[in-house]
Amino acid sequence: MVLTIIIAVGSWILLRTDGMTGDAHHKINFRWAKTSEENALRQTSRESLSGISGSYITNSEAEWPGFRGKDRDGIVHGLKINTDWRTNPPLELWRRPLGPGCSSVAISGNLIYTQEQLGENETVSCYELLNGKPVWRHQDKARFYDSHAGAGPRATPVLANGRVYTMGATGILNAINAIDGTLLWTQNASKDAGIEIPDWGICGSPVVTGNAVIVSLAGTMEAFDSETGKPLWTGGNGGSGYTSPHLLTICDVPQVIMINEPGIESIDPETGKSLWSYPWPLRDRVLQPAWTGNDELLINEEYKNVRKIKITKDSSGWGTEEVWTSPEIRTLYNDFVIHKGYAYGFDGPSMACIDLSDGSRKWRGARYRGFQLLLADQDLILVLSEKGELALVNADPGKFTELSKIQVLNGKTWNHPAIKGNILIIRNSEEMAAYRL
Repeated sequence: MVLTIIIAVGSWILLRTDGMTGDAHHKINFRWAKTSEENALRQTSRESLSGISGSYITNSEAEWPGFRGKDRDGIVHGLKINTDWRTNPPLELWRRPLGPGCSSVAISGNLIYTQEQLGENETVSCYELLNGKPVWRHQDKARFYDSHAGAGPRATPVLANGRVYTMGATGILNAINAIDGTLLWTQNASKDAGIEIPDWGICGSPVVTGNAVIVSLAGTMEAFDSETGKPLWTGGNGGSGYTSPHLLTICDVPQVIMINEPGIESIDPETGKSLWSYPWPLRDRVLQPAWTGNDELLINEEYKNVRKIKITKDSSGWGTEEVWTSPEIRTLYNDFVIHKGYAYGFDGPSMACIDLSDGSRKWRGARYRGFQLLLADQDLILVLSEKGELALVNADPGKFTELSKIQVLNGKTWNHPAIKGNILIIRNSEEMAAYRL
């Protein structure tokens, strides 16, 4: 017994863990092996920033403004792609090392924006869409690490009104000029609100509406003036939570939704006052609510159930009720996509489809444990798996059909994909790449 302990301790002197998978399997390396972050640091130290030319400047609305797209639902309209990847696979445009982080990207014109950890600096980075060359970087001296996801920021930038708004893993909120990277204002949102950093960091991506940029802080929302950074309001019941604020119009009323430890709560984005709430207590919620139409939402109880609720409003006020609860798609951090009366997501590590009318499962398919984009015009789902695979799946409730699958990234991938036109941007904590579909 003593010898076994000595051997185990001796092994960990030589080895290190570079994070865990969704199944809690460690990625083990020798302690002296170069990390992917060190590789990214070496490259960035050799690179010159290209700066901005007139071709970047655009007054149009961002094509992919932030986390999971325009409506935070992972749905892409107006795109049809080739589905025969055996004879005509997606074309790799470029690939580059990247610092760690769980952030996805935002895209506007020929610029893409993301967040990464580069040494002791939490970094907001701007790259060229067509070649991956760095344009500008903004850095804050901050570093967050947990043994599960690793180092780096967790949230995704949001683009609005020529600015990029970013939330760091320790609660640093920045407003940055999206063209040249100039810092316009900054707030230590978690410190100002007296919020303790949760176990896995601040993960919620900001959202902008009216004159407010709204952030989530461990189950509480805080709003700041988008032009000046002045605090506007703090709302929500708090408790643990890792979801992002979610803008929706329900019963013809614009509102921002927060899923947190007490359940789900709706906030007036102008005042921060609570409109309605639905109690369903659970710690550490991660998923976004999914809008199913008819003033109904899909929410989840991690690894246990999914529930559809209906929201009503009349002269007596707001009301909520459970429509159904189903154990047929037990997901954790892999968001749903909704299409033609069905929800597609992950039941544990396996992809699954359920009927929104009653929560019954239609099928359970391949083991991906990943993130997805719905190509709505073509009834297709793009899946980016935890293993860095890109799969093409039919959005068909009749049966599970995988049309194609290719390897696109190296290393554990916990970052949502993003798309502009037919260019797909994918990243993880080691690298970022662009593919033309």
